[in-house]
Amino acid sequence: MSDLLDDPLPGQNTPEYSVSDISGEVKRTLEGTFGRIRVRGEVGRVFKARSGHLYYDIKDDRNVLACTTWKGQISGLSVVPEEGLEVVVTGRLTAFGAQSKYNMNVDEVAVAGQGALMALLEKRKKQLESEGLFAAERKKTLPYLPQIIGVVTSPSGAVIRDILHRLRDRFPRKVLIWPVAVQGANCAPEVARAIDGFNKLTPGGALPRPDLIIVARGGGSIEDLWGFNEEVVARAAAASDIPLISAVGHETDTTLIDYVSDQRAPTPTAAAELAVPVRLELLAWTGEQGARLSRAATDAVQRRAQRLRDLSRALPRPDGLLNTPRQRLDLIADRLTPALDRGVQNRRLQMVKLSAHLRPATLRNLVTTRQDALRNVSSRLSLRPIQRDIGQQKDNLTRLTDRMNTAQATRLERLRQQLQATDRLRETLSYKATLERGYAVVRAEGGVVTTKAQASKQSTLEIEFADGILSTGTAAKPAPKKPKPDAPDQGSLF
Repeated sequence: MSDLLDDPLPGQNTPEYSVSDISGEVKRTLEGTFGRIRVRGEVGRVFKARSGHLYYDIKDDRNVLACTTWKGQISGLSVVPEEGLEVVVTGRLTAFGAQSKYNMNVDEVAVAGQGALMALLEKRKKQLESEGLFAAERKKTLPYLPQIIGVVTSPSGAVIRDILHRLRDRFPRKVLIWPVAVQGANCAPEVARAIDGFNKLTPGGALPRPDLIIVARGGGSIEDLWGFNEEVVARAAAASDIPLISAVGHETDTTLIDYVSDQRAPTPTAAAELAVPVRLELLAWTGEQGARLSRAATDAVQRRAQRLRDLSRALPRPDGLLNTPRQRLDLIADRLTPALDRGVQNRRLQMVKLSAHLRPATLRNLVTTRQDALRNVSSRLSLRPIQRDIGQQKDNLTRLTDRMNTAQATRLERLRQQLQATDRLRETLSYKATLERGYAVVRAEGGVVTTKAQASKQSTLEIEFADGILSTGTAAKPAPKKPKPDAPDQGSLF
């Protein structure tokens, strides 16, 4: 009895928990006590798992807080954690019972102050510069007068109105607007997609590819402009094949896209001024150049005419040039007649001298000598080689004739076989073969009848069978002559 009344030993009345129970209680206590909290610290180790979840640490000089951002939450972060960056994270504390650890599920990350933002910007700037994305030699020349200009900006701000108004004043051009968010978490991915999208358009297509891109935004704080400091935007601008003008913020604002763009404009309005020349100034300049060209051409013609006149004064008169040749001609004409007379007399004397040697006996002897030489040559010529060559040519001709006759006979036989095969195919495809299988062709005065409605309107029908033609109706007519097998009708067969 005394045992029942004794006090229990110390600790025997403490409730007993299982491991899962106590882990659950700890988790509920953490989540219920703290709820949604904000924690400031420096980003430590950063690890992205294959599943897409992001694991990292937030630390100060004494402690470390493990943080997790799930795959679906990463796209909503305005800043992706980077090691060494001082941030303010927002989320909920929770516990992971399987490892007896607690951590913070973070769904929002913000840079802690402008100093941290500038440090991050400087870090990214050095990285991109080391890759050569800021090099002057890779920057493209802007087209002097682009036909189509693509503008990446917000469609509902003063920026797009300023750009369109300035372009209309200077030189109206076709403008394609790609609407994007110009601040916030969606800014960077939308701007990068817009630049890439303009580059993927087909030149001359239904939606033509622009010749120049302007990325523009009005002024704001460094946080407002931070989307244009994201690495994805800078790399998209650097990879653009289309020349790009950046016009982000005011003249004192500088973002990463300004370093990689082909041309930086201090304001959106200045970007429009860089994109196109002033049309009136261009017209005035072309008119002035045309006038200068006309004056230069006129002056050149006048100078050459004056030069020609100057040179013509140094030339002698035409009559003076002909005086000496005329005198020379008169002297030669006076000498010509006596020279001809002397020449004829000399030729006569030579002919008389030569004719003294031409006697009939001498000519006969010369002819006799030539005849003897001809007979000697002809006696040496034999007809046997010629006859032998003629015989060989005759044999060759006979052999060629035999080969040609054989080839012609073979070709005629092959053509005859092809003709017979074609005729058999014609007989097979003829509508007569179809009639042999029990079909018939119906005709009337209007031609071939193919439907019941046509047949009911006819007073007389002719039906062609394989063995003849049958006429039906009130006035039967003599059967028409059968068509030739090689010209079948295209009528109805039944």
